[in-house]
Amino acid sequence: MSAPIAHGGGITAAAAAFGGRPEDWLDLSTGINPCPVALPDIPARAWHRLPDRHLVDEARFAARDHYGSGAILPLPVPGTQSVIQLLPRLLRRGQVTVTDDRVTVTDDRVAATDDKVAVVSPTYGEYARAFVSAGFAVDAVDDIAAIGGEHRLAVVVNPNNPDGRVWPAETLIALHDSMKAAGGLLVVDEAFGDTEPALSLAAHAQNLSNLIIFRSFGKFFGLAGLRLGFAIAREDILAGFEDWLGPWAVSGPALSLAASLLRSDVSAIRHSLDTRSSALQATLTSAGLRIRGGTALFTLAADSRASDIYTHLCRHHILVRKFDYAPDWLRFGLTPDPAADRRLGEALQGFER
Repeated sequence: MSAPIAHGGGITAAAAAFGGRPEDWLDLSTGINPCPVALPDIPARAWHRLPDRHLVDEARFAARDHYGSGAILPLPVPGTQSVIQLLPRLLRRGQVTVTDDRVTVTDDRVAATDDKVAVVSPTYGEYARAFVSAGFAVDAVDDIAAIGGEHRLAVVVNPNNPDGRVWPAETLIALHDSMKAAGGLLVVDEAFGDTEPALSLAAHAQNLSNLIIFRSFGKFFGLAGLRLGFAIAREDILAGFEDWLGPWAVSGPALSLAASLLRSDVSAIRHSLDTRSSALQATLTSAGLRIRGGTALFTLAADSRASDIYTHLCRHHILVRKFDYAPDWLRFGLTPDPAADRRLGEALQGFER
C-alpha cells in the first residue's frame, strides 16, 4: 500500500497545529463552491426507507439530462473516489460483461507485470495511488502525446486539478480511438466540468465504447459532504461498478437531492462562481502572486516563497493547498464573500517578502 496523499480540507489538523477553533478558519484548501445551494425539500421516506430503485432511476434520468449523456444513464456513486478505487479491477480481472442481467467476468487473471497505466500529470494523486497499490506500473506523462499502445488505461483530468489545463473534445476523442484500437480504456475525470460544460465528452459517450467519464456533484453545488458523483460509460462497465459497490451504495437523501438539483436552473450558480473567481484572482494579483492557472472553482498561484506564505496564512487561520512536488505552487479555493476577500488580502499584504 502506497503512502496516503495529503488533500485539502484538513482544518482540524491545521487548527491543532496553529490554534483557533476549526469553525473560525477560512478554508481555501479545496476546489468546492463556497456558497452551497439552498437545499430542496427531501421527502421523509428518503430518510426512512432504504433507497429503492425508483430513487436511483430518478437521479439517473436527471443526471442524463443535466450532463447530456444521451442514451447512457449515468450511475450514481458515493463520491467519485469510490470508483477511482475500482478502476484497477477493470484491468486486473479483465473484460466485464453483462448477460441476462448478471455481471460475469471473462478473464480472471491477475495483472501482468508489463501492464501499464498512463496518468497525465501532475493531477489528482489518487489515480496513481490506486493503480500502484494494485500492482500496476504507472507512467506519469506530461502530455497525451506520450500515451501509447503499451498503456492499457489512460487517465486525463479535464479541466485538470491543480493547474486548470484543458483538452478540447476532439483531442480526447482521438485519444479514445487510439486507446480502443490497442484494446485500452480512457478515463476522463470531469470533476470540475460543470463550470466548463463545452469541454465535456458526455454528449459523445454513447459512441465511445472504451470511454469512462467521472463527474463530481458536490464541488459545483457546494455539497461535498454529501459524497455523491456519477460515472458515465457503456452499460457493462457501469454494471460492474454497481456490482462492486454493493447494494444501497448511495443514500436516499443524496439521490433525492440529485434528482432535484440536477433539474434546476444552474445559471445563477455559474454566475456566482465566476464572480467569486474574479474576486479571488484580483486579491492574489494585488498581493503580488503570479497566477499559474486554475478553474472557476480554484486558482493556482506561483511564488518562490510559497511555503513561507502557506505558514504565514496558517498563522492567520487561513488554509490553502501546498504541493510537495511543486514547492512554488499554492492553490487557493474560492472565498465565499467580499469580507473573506478582505481577510485574505490583508493577510497576504502582511507577509514580509
